Amino acid sequence: MNRVVSASVAAVAMMCASTATADVTFNKDVLPILQQKCQVCHRPGEIGPMPLTTYQATRPWARAIKTAVMTKKMPPWFADPQYGHFANEKRLTDAEISTIVSWVDAGAPEGEEKGKPAPVTFRDGWNIRPDLVFQMPKPMKIPAKGTVEYTYITVSAPFKEDTWISAGEIRPSDRSHVHHVIAMVRPKGSKWMAQAQLGAEPFAPGPTRQADMLRAVGGDMSVLTSEFFVGYVPGMEAQRFDVDRSARLIPAGADIVLEVHYTTNGKESEDQTKVGLEVAAGPPERLFLSLAAAQPGLQIAPGDPNAEAKATVKFGQPVDLVYMQPHMHLRGKDAKIEVTYPDGKRETLLNVPRYDFNWQIVYYQQSPLHLPKGTELLLTGHWDNSAANKWNPDPTAAVRWGDQSWQEMLSAPMGVIIDRDIDPKTVVERGGFAGAGVQ
Repeated sequence: MNRVVSASVAAVAMMCASTATADVTFNKDVLPILQQKCQVCHRPGEIGPMPLTTYQATRPWARAIKTAVMTKKMPPWFADPQYGHFANEKRLTDAEISTIVSWVDAGAPEGEEKGKPAPVTFRDGWNIRPDLVFQMPKPMKIPAKGTVEYTYITVSAPFKEDTWISAGEIRPSDRSHVHHVIAMVRPKGSKWMAQAQLGAEPFAPGPTRQADMLRAVGGDMSVLTSEFFVGYVPGMEAQRFDVDRSARLIPAGADIVLEVHYTTNGKESEDQTKVGLEVAAGPPERLFLSLAAAQPGLQIAPGDPNAEAKATVKFGQPVDLVYMQPHMHLRGKDAKIEVTYPDGKRETLLNVPRYDFNWQIVYYQQSPLHLPKGTELLLTGHWDNSAANKWNPDPTAAVRWGDQSWQEMLSAPMGVIIDRDIDPKTVVERGGFAGAGVQ
């Protein structure tokens, strides 16, 4: 444990020691915190390994919970509080940490039923109310060992008419093997992953995907005529698109293709992922669009403890920024997103000083941030390719951009809102790209 974390733990411990009291109970004090900050993940069917919905389910984990909150391992939240304020922030306050620690130190009493908050009602199986549900036609078999290349599966027939979507969610049936899933909208006439058709066997192009993306960044966008629509990575919640009078568009004639990245973990398994979409009540006033900053030209030297790379996007149109999601792999160390406005003013929008590959958090602005035409966004990332990084697959390896977790990436998918009269192809003036996602 480093000195900064040790000092923080010591300070919290001293504070809790001075306030510990038998009056702190689960029902009165701890359960409201769990409902607000923890149960979104720690409930049946979600990513949390144990439910924290009742006293009986929580009590066996009391000491582990104390350690997790004192070290700030849980809830997972990595944004530096000095920069930005985010709608989905789950960081515990010092007072909340003190309450939980005091409860454990007092013997984790249950307390009286009187005053206990009512259970939070969660939707069974979905966090949205899907009007459309698409599923892999059959379960995908995942081997116990080896490499599973990115796999592409078409899950919808062409849409007969323009369809506006207000929310989306992806739910793998086996999260333990899923690195990510992206539902991509492939417009009519697109050549992107043409081999992946409805009813066809899953298509795995292998290394050609990387080559295709590199060509696209160099200017040949025809191979990436698709749009990142909704995604899943560990820690990613359902995504809403009905922000500030907006929605996402699936144009007539398009279909939905899943890009699935499975990782092996020593056990054979099967997965049959589902995609749920809420249909908007009608055409919106504004358009929700995905874009990304990316730097495919990565070169990380063996043993380098602080390799650096940057990626930029210059906006050719005014946009309202809804979310940001820094993305790296196992060697990822930290990431920062800054913007320089047309008048020269510079601002840090997001700083992640301790990047954690195991939690791919999407950071939602409290309200959309207006970025005028000509604003330039800068993404900076660092990697620890030394033996000191416990997640490092091979500190002796020279690392470049690649799909697999032992390779690396630097990207930042973003959600923006634009006016309906703006051509999406003009949103990015330089660097990055609109419509395509990189995971």
